[in-house]
Amino acid sequence: MQFKKPLFWDYKKPNLISNILLPLTIPIKVNNFLLNKKTIKKNNKIKTLCIGNIYLGGTGKTPTTIALYNLLQKFNKKIATAKKYYKSHKDEQYLLRGSNLILGKTREDIINKAVKLKKKILIFDDGLQDKHVEYDLKFVCFDSNKWVGNGRLIPSGPLREKLESLKKYDGVFLKGPKKRVNHLIKLIKKINPKIEIFLTSYEMVNSKKFNKNNNFLIFSGIGNTDDFKKTLIENNFKIIKEITYPDHYQYTNEDLVKIINLAKKIGAKIITTEKDYVKVKKFDKKNIKFLKINLMIQNKIKLFNFVKSNLYEAN
Repeated sequence: MQFKKPLFWDYKKPNLISNILLPLTIPIKVNNFLLNKKTIKKNNKIKTLCIGNIYLGGTGKTPTTIALYNLLQKFNKKIATAKKYYKSHKDEQYLLRGSNLILGKTREDIINKAVKLKKKILIFDDGLQDKHVEYDLKFVCFDSNKWVGNGRLIPSGPLREKLESLKKYDGVFLKGPKKRVNHLIKLIKKINPKIEIFLTSYEMVNSKKFNKNNNFLIFSGIGNTDDFKKTLIENNFKIIKEITYPDHYQYTNEDLVKIINLAKKIGAKIITTEKDYVKVKKFDKKNIKFLKINLMIQNKIKLFNFVKSNLYEAN
């Protein structure tokens, strides 16, 4: 599904449109209530973790999954990542390609495949709200810039679940510098004192490939386009034009020709995200470059020990 978030979702307070849509959140509330009452049996042959979100779009689930996979390989080599197959999500599947990725039509199928492959640990990219499976550890990703937007459920706001749902989760990955997220940490701990919080940030790894004296046109079709632009600005790139598309947008050759012609007209070089580049490289547009980033976890030892202590049977 191609999806572009309404701007009012991220206003500090709900606006008129949000208030009008508020009655439409009732089915979401009822669905969440019924799903939380459902009893699911765990698969005891494998340990499962889920990296998900309650805020719709752009919280860094995929890079967090990759970072956790790389960290846990030190603990157990029989580890893989998992993602429910969607034709429109081939960009994320590509990014996970080096992590023993297992795909399937359902997450139950994926778990069964992993067991047959004799995997011991399986990390799901997304799926917290899938009540057909029960995970051993459940993590919620947040971007401190967006946080929970206006705090309301879809479609009145950006939340799949209310913030109080953190009571049932084990950990939080919170992206942003500590000085900016201290108040969010206190808020999370007030809801769930036992939840573990791990701070993360993006690190640009191919900055030297760009001449920062140039002007740049950037384009992206991701859940949080603001993060992409902010990372470039923080690394002293001069952005003179930005074009945004819905999340998981499927580019056409015509789209890229327009972008290239506009860049020539305004005298700018072109940068996109690695996730978007996966979808445009097939058109052989050699004058489009991508920003490569890694997600950095500030306290890897704490995270390693936390996961290990909860998955000790996976040895």
